[in-house]
Amino acid sequence: MILLDTSVLVNYFKGVDTAGARVLEGLVVATADIAISPYTYQELLQGARDELEFVRLRRTLITQEFLWLPSGKETFEKTARLYFDLRRKGVTVRGSIDLLIACTAIEHDVPLLHEDRDFDQISRHTALECYPLPE
Repeated sequence: MILLDTSVLVNYFKGVDTAGARVLEGLVVATADIAISPYTYQELLQGARDELEFVRLRRTLITQEFLWLPSGKETFEKTARLYFDLRRKGVTVRGSIDLLIACTAIEHDVPLLHEDRDFDQISRHTALECYPLPE
């Protein structure tokens, strides 16, 4: 199982030729076991330009496998702790959603396919595994 981040999916859906989009294309062709988080789902839908794009994105994404964090305050405490611990190491993550996505990958012990430097920083200091991109 590989968790997909918003950064890769945006490029993939827009047809932008990036390393992550090419890796994702290969995973799709190989029918690899991929998933998204509900946070990525939200980010992608929020980015829709109009009603038609919102409907198309929803129709495509709703069929994907979702990896969920346990509900309850413990999840948000763990995410806040991750932010706190990273900040104490001199790493400031730009968005709370990225922390929730990182926690999802860590919780499910799956690699994260991304094109966002925040995740590289998180992975240097935590158990987050990043799916390798070709150089």
